[in-house]
Amino acid sequence: MIERGRDQKGDRHIKADVVIVGTGAGGGMAASELSRRGLSVVALEEGPYLEQEDMTQREVDMMGKLYQERGGRATADMAIRVLGGRCVGGSTVHNINLCKRTPKAILDAWAREHHVSGCSGEEMRPVFESVERDLSVSEIPAGWRNPNNQVLERGVKALGWKGGPLKHNRVGCQQSGFCELGCPYNAKQNSLKVLVPDALDHGAQVISDVRVSRIVHDGHRASGVIGAALGADGHVRGRVTVDADAVVLAGSAIGSAVLGVRSGLPDPHDRLGRNLHMHPGIAVAGLFDDHIDGWKGVPQSYECMQLMDYNMNSDRRVWITTVFAHPIGAAVMLPGFGVEHRKWMRRYRNIAVLTAMVHDESSGRVGVREDGRALIDYKLVDSDVHQFSTGIRACARLLFAGGAKKVLVPSVPPIVLDREKQIDQIPMSAARPFNIQMAAVHPMGSMSLGDDPKTSVVKSSGEHHQVERLFVLDGSLFPTSLGAPPQISIYSFSRHLSKHVASRLSR
Repeated sequence: MIERGRDQKGDRHIKADVVIVGTGAGGGMAASELSRRGLSVVALEEGPYLEQEDMTQREVDMMGKLYQERGGRATADMAIRVLGGRCVGGSTVHNINLCKRTPKAILDAWAREHHVSGCSGEEMRPVFESVERDLSVSEIPAGWRNPNNQVLERGVKALGWKGGPLKHNRVGCQQSGFCELGCPYNAKQNSLKVLVPDALDHGAQVISDVRVSRIVHDGHRASGVIGAALGADGHVRGRVTVDADAVVLAGSAIGSAVLGVRSGLPDPHDRLGRNLHMHPGIAVAGLFDDHIDGWKGVPQSYECMQLMDYNMNSDRRVWITTVFAHPIGAAVMLPGFGVEHRKWMRRYRNIAVLTAMVHDESSGRVGVREDGRALIDYKLVDSDVHQFSTGIRACARLLFAGGAKKVLVPSVPPIVLDREKQIDQIPMSAARPFNIQMAAVHPMGSMSLGDDPKTSVVKSSGEHHQVERLFVLDGSLFPTSLGAPPQISIYSFSRHLSKHVASRLSR
């Protein structure tokens, strides 16, 4: 049974073999793997524990329950909105369930350029297979392709571009279209449904509503964490201290780095929090004569890979898929004020939307604000701005090829195209930060792994270079952007590296 920290009265002191901070893809997998090995495990989650009946499908309710800073987190300059999970199950509760393995070209580059060992394509293949089996990963059936995804499919085929169906981890999906607000049908085969219950069945303690503030260490070895139990109102109800033989950070590329900085982890080569990649994206909309009703059905089931090459230094780094927003999100994106804005909102049922996401070369840094919140310093380099420009034009071509009568680039000022030959007239400035809304849902890389302590924070085993028995098992590990949704990579690396945590404790 999951314990709720909001019910705590007074201080609490716990002892365990392993304490895990975070319960998303990395933390949930680590809790399952380590408890199965007979270790006593305590997993702490800053956010609430939400049950099936809590998923109301209402934006105004769920944004505050599921997302960090109620969905309002952004880079320091406010150019890019950064969405991350904050509940038991982490981002796996609100994500769109896309499942892609770490590309072999990426794994090869990590070994070659970043001194990562033991994580080659051949070594990771059986791990990916086991994770996909346990999480029921399958190709999304063609019959589940909603009109928004059918637009992308038509565009890809009309242009003769490379594309195809995506995979997911849903069983019993009702195709309601509210995935990013949590699934009221309990169809997501994620950390919350699969891994956390498995960890509990094997004796783990999982406690929600606990904000960890500090890793306990002496500069050489980790020995636990200190945090606070939070009431439903966010106020502290008591102190929580966990003494442990090993500490696992799994609070996301933002949260884990923030905790590391706040805890004063040794950082002799100034690598902590650096190398942050965001896999940022923009949206382009098409207006159709027929109803699209893009909020219905499986949100993302098809992709365009025409502009995506995972090899290092490629000039093709744009992944295109579909995206859609419920009314509040759509109202923020659509242009104009008053009568003009209402005109666009009245066309809501007739709009299809594509997103271009850049496999970014830009590299940012995670720090801590004076109030303790995450400070995300990240700015796009010119090569990534160019990729966005390419992506905007590609999305426009796909929409016209898919049957759009008009295409909207929601830049400042907005650009409305009536015919395909206008696409080449889209200025480069439309793709620059502040000129178009950007969002990032896949931050990664702030505590990179590798065998060289001068270029990485943790070893290829996941253990911190300077602090023994401190492990990182989340998206912080990745030395570069993946150029793809990271959940399967996070699940798999956590499973792969959990054996090193167990081995460390057996010595």
